[in-house]
Amino acid sequence: MRQTSPVLALRQARQQLLETGQCPVGVLDERLARSWHRSLAAGLAPTGRAATDHAGSASLRQALANSHALLAHSRPVMEYVFEQVRHSQSVVVLADQHGMLMHTLGDVSFVGKAERVALTSGASWHEAHRGTNAIGTALVERSAVEIHGGEHFLERNGFLTCAASPILSATGELMGVLDISGDHRHGHGHTLGLASTAARMIENRLMLATCKRNIRLHLHAQPEGIGSVAEGIVALSDDGWVVGANRVGLALLRLNTGDIGATLLERVLDVRMDDLLSRHKRRPQQVQQLRLHNGAVLFAHVQMDASALQATGLSSPAPAPASDALAALDTGDARWRSAADKARRVVAKPIPVLIQGESGVGKELFARALHASGPRRAAPFVAINCGAIPESLIESELFGYVAGAFTGARKEGSLGRLREAEGGTLFLDEIGDMPLPMQTRLLRVLQERTVTPVGAGKAVPVDFALVCATHSKLAEAAERGTFRQDLYYRINGLTVQLPALRERSDFAALTERLLADLSPEREVQLAPELLARLSTHAWPGNLRQYASVLRTACAMLLDGEDTLDWAHMPDDLVDALQMGDAVRTVPVVPAVAQAPQSLQALGHAAIQQALKAARGNVSLAARQLGISRQTLYRKLGASGVKIAIR
Repeated sequence: MRQTSPVLALRQARQQLLETGQCPVGVLDERLARSWHRSLAAGLAPTGRAATDHAGSASLRQALANSHALLAHSRPVMEYVFEQVRHSQSVVVLADQHGMLMHTLGDVSFVGKAERVALTSGASWHEAHRGTNAIGTALVERSAVEIHGGEHFLERNGFLTCAASPILSATGELMGVLDISGDHRHGHGHTLGLASTAARMIENRLMLATCKRNIRLHLHAQPEGIGSVAEGIVALSDDGWVVGANRVGLALLRLNTGDIGATLLERVLDVRMDDLLSRHKRRPQQVQQLRLHNGAVLFAHVQMDASALQATGLSSPAPAPASDALAALDTGDARWRSAADKARRVVAKPIPVLIQGESGVGKELFARALHASGPRRAAPFVAINCGAIPESLIESELFGYVAGAFTGARKEGSLGRLREAEGGTLFLDEIGDMPLPMQTRLLRVLQERTVTPVGAGKAVPVDFALVCATHSKLAEAAERGTFRQDLYYRINGLTVQLPALRERSDFAALTERLLADLSPEREVQLAPELLARLSTHAWPGNLRQYASVLRTACAMLLDGEDTLDWAHMPDDLVDALQMGDAVRTVPVVPAVAQAPQSLQALGHAAIQQALKAARGNVSLAARQLGISRQTLYRKLGASGVKIAIR
């Protein structure tokens, strides 16, 4: 984090501002000084309390409705950001263009402190109400800012360090602010960069949603940068006018927001619109090389939907495979594709989907892609792990509560996760772990399509698509009475089964996609022999386990390396793979009329046979098994093999 002024110096500067109306030179940067002057002009006192401005329930609901698109596209990004700062005593905050807080995610250990200074939904953090702070100051300055400790105008906010970045629409309109706030003692130098990157991600998502009927240019100075968060996106009318752009797109074309709607593409790029579209028609997937009039080279990929294609007068190409979010996850396995095809057919219909599969197969990933492939894609996707919420909190967490409903309740109440999914998709993960009393209440919600918050006497209508997931066999649980049969029939509109990793036929293609996601900065591949061994492993943790192994292996790569091999694998996995190979290659004398042995028993037998064949020579037996001498000694201890060794 940048060097900040000592607390005493900041207090003295604040005192000088109060006495003389001027900030001392050299203590504050220009933006901070301007903000302090605005705070003073708003009638705020450094040692006083914030000007009270907290939206009531009705006003907050209206504000949330007005910012529906912003919320829908910000929530997934906020969840991703929160995973990066989890356990750092931080809170991730979304505010609208007026500084009203719309949504927050925070560490439990920090939420209490944050609530004491009103870092909660409905509170206003406009400079006029809270003085200098990252949210309010970013709104006024229309740029990313960081306010640390005593730089806050109100001393009561001095325990915070806050980094915020404005979120702009495709036409440059100020939509809101993404903020990361935490304890000033745990500030990190990369927080402002993280907040700025998150704001760019939200801007790009908003732009793709609002400009989906336009022809779009995805630009970067390098072809590999297209599709990344650093790409420029420019929206064009069918006759070539620039009608929208993200900040990177404007910078690459040497334009500003005032040029949107007033600039023809050929005025900045050395290409005519009809030539651009003609190239795209011939090779729709090819990246084009374009030049600015000053000679600088840019790489561009043209994207458009069917309506934009018709507007250009170009004939539609032959039907192509589905290109939605589910298709983006499809790497060729027939069972996975069948599940996706079935789910795709009901995504626009009021039919609940139940996703079954072992832990780690990607059920939530599938559910998110299903949501993004349907007509509710612009609305919220709310994921709830039914097995992770304490039973004492699950009712208020799901159904919300009114102000004063119970001791410790927030004074403004809570919408509840079900109402947060309004218009979008509710994903109930591990629904088989939901307590029976909650199953009864959930069934009533699904039947009546209303929610009654805790402490409320009136039901509230709700509208969401329902997707559930479980690794357990719900039909059997319903028969045993541990899961309500009527709820099972209600959520089981369409059941799809995702295959385990060991059952998939697309292991190589899946590996390639995982490596591309895990190492976007350089192309990484697996050594052929290692890939073959990995494809035969049981993978009890499925995709989650495999992705974790590959992530660690990528971190082990040295500069200049691009191929993962045995040296990059964790020792325990190497042992498991080599033992599995030993079981396949070392002959074991079968017992007559004996039940099949477990993998562990087969491994023990393989060790015993190898030692007997080597007449107790451990080094020779280890070479025959394809493992190290030390590994063999360790497995001998675990196996309990009794044999004379040398």
